[in-house]
Amino acid sequence: MRHRLEYALVWLLVKGLQVLPRPLARAAGMGLGYLIYLAHPRLRRVGLRNLEIALPELPKTQRRKIIRKVFSGLGRQLAEFCRFPKYAKGNISEVIIYDGIENFEAARARGKGVLFLTAHIGGWEISSFMHSLHSHPMHIVARGLDNPYIDRLVTQYRTLHGNQIFDKDDYARGLLAALRNGETVGILMDTNMTPPQGIFADFFGTPACTASGLARVALKTDAAVLPGFAIWDANLRKYRLHMAPALELIRTADNEADIAANTALFNKVIESFVRKYPEQWLWVHRRWKTRPDGQPGLY
Repeated sequence: MRHRLEYALVWLLVKGLQVLPRPLARAAGMGLGYLIYLAHPRLRRVGLRNLEIALPELPKTQRRKIIRKVFSGLGRQLAEFCRFPKYAKGNISEVIIYDGIENFEAARARGKGVLFLTAHIGGWEISSFMHSLHSHPMHIVARGLDNPYIDRLVTQYRTLHGNQIFDKDDYARGLLAALRNGETVGILMDTNMTPPQGIFADFFGTPACTASGLARVALKTDAAVLPGFAIWDANLRKYRLHMAPALELIRTADNEADIAANTALFNKVIESFVRKYPEQWLWVHRRWKTRPDGQPGLY
């Protein structure tokens, strides 16, 4: 019963934002984001603690401002997500544009598949959706939501134009098959993990337990690892999907050392974007929750 009630509320929210004109939908979404900011002190505390760990040089007033903008950005993305059924190839450029599509085309031309290295920054849901509208559907590695009704609705929107979902807990076989077919797989690599799936690699100078699967797969398959981040551009009033050139992987005779080195490289790439756009990253996630043996908790 609780799942059904939650779904009913979410359905009303989704349909309500969907029927509003885009400016009003964005404003409503951002307003909702601010209400959630006010209503969840625990998330605020996590965000402020993360900023203290990562960017200790920032004054407290600046940290609080960043966290408020994070919730505002989440609300903006929510509004656009709810409006997915209204978008097509002809009008998606009103919401998001490419910046570096030639890098994706070069990576795909290698013929060994593309691993899309991304993070919870800006409009991550919008980037994969736009990519599918331009006839580049991808496989997305994602954890299912706890509410099965809401999960079905979210999956329906994510896959409107050919994207497919790999469950985060069981994706290895499908991922390898997709890469063998020269397809694209998107992986959000900025969430806290636990061993053995995760290994420790520096993130903002502090060891963070990080998924090593992307490095393992890239080294095994020689798929291109392409950094891609959908950043909100306040001047354009839309998102830009930055696609950088494919990364040069570190390869030596020691495979485990290469996995660790490349995982650290991927963290550095994500960190560089977070440093540039700190108000757009998901600081409210306990990124440094898992600690190396013997180290005290950070939260």
